[in-house]
Amino acid sequence: MVEVLKVSSRSVPNSVAGAISGVIREKGSVEIQAVGAGAANQAIKAIAIARGYLAPVGIDMICVPAFANVEIDGEERTAIKLICEQR
Repeated sequence: MVEVLKVSSRSVPNSVAGAISGVIREKGSVEIQAVGAGAANQAIKAIAIARGYLAPVGIDMICVPAFANVEIDGEERTAIKLICEQR
């Protein structure tokens, strides 16, 4: 099962990047979910930082964007799903 990290507009990109790096090292792939423009912005920044964390240890991380439907407070919302894995 792929681990899912949920990112909000208040998430700290460096902290999320550390979590992404840890999961990539351990499991090889991770899925990041973000609902809204602010959350998507923080998620993209975190992915860029995580690539920098992983490159020195020889891991080339790639990211594939997709959409996902998620339920928040009983309401259906569209999230950006960023599937990250080792290349």
